[in-house]
Amino acid sequence: MPLRDHFKPPIFPRPWEGFHGGWPMTMVQHLEPHLPDEYVAEPGVHLGREFEVDVGMFDEDRETDRFAYDSGSGGLATATWAPPQPTLTVDTNLLDQYAYEVLVYSWPQARKLVAAVELVSPGNKDRPENRRAFVRKCAAMLQQDVCVSIIDLVTNRKFNLYHDVLAEFGQSDPKFQPDAPPIYAATCRPQTVNSRLRIQNWAHRLSVGESLPTLPLWLLDDVAVPLELEASYEAACRTLRIADPARTPA
Repeated sequence: MPLRDHFKPPIFPRPWEGFHGGWPMTMVQHLEPHLPDEYVAEPGVHLGREFEVDVGMFDEDRETDRFAYDSGSGGLATATWAPPQPTLTVDTNLLDQYAYEVLVYSWPQARKLVAAVELVSPGNKDRPENRRAFVRKCAAMLQQDVCVSIIDLVTNRKFNLYHDVLAEFGQSDPKFQPDAPPIYAATCRPQTVNSRLRIQNWAHRLSVGESLPTLPLWLLDDVAVPLELEASYEAACRTLRIADPARTPA
């Protein structure tokens, strides 16, 4: 099914916030079958002037060497999904970044954030200070060895925040040159190599009317799970009764 434009008729004027708040939960539902037992995915919605929505993954036991889980048939199954090759790899200096946020977690076991999915909202793109805040948040997570996926379906504001995240490290993606698209999906995977931050990227231009890609979401250097954007997007649209535009009466 095609990607809809949530900012133009016939989908608009249905509010973006309803879909923006609902999609993360369907992402969690589609991620859950792929996650080993020592990981959990949870949706998060932070309410301010605009929504900020993310899906966080937490490692329950970093001392676990094997990433195996009960397949339900009495045996063990391992995560065997093989992600595609990155579309871009860049090396950059491991510079200090500033993060203006407080993250407090209280759990029975110590947990560490290992991956985050950030859905870009109109509010993230409407002012320079909001764009800077979003970019610095993503840059800070990358420097903390957190895999970050950025999903941007906001068609009515032309900024590309994935491009700006790379620029924060003095890099760019040739695939998005010379005109960075306003809607896109990208995973940024950080690695520290010889005291330098290496960022591998899986980036895709999006187009209204086309399908969404599957991105790799990295839990460890050798463990990734599929972030199935198309399946979770369609599930969210069905739940909210957002129709295929081709089937919507004029």
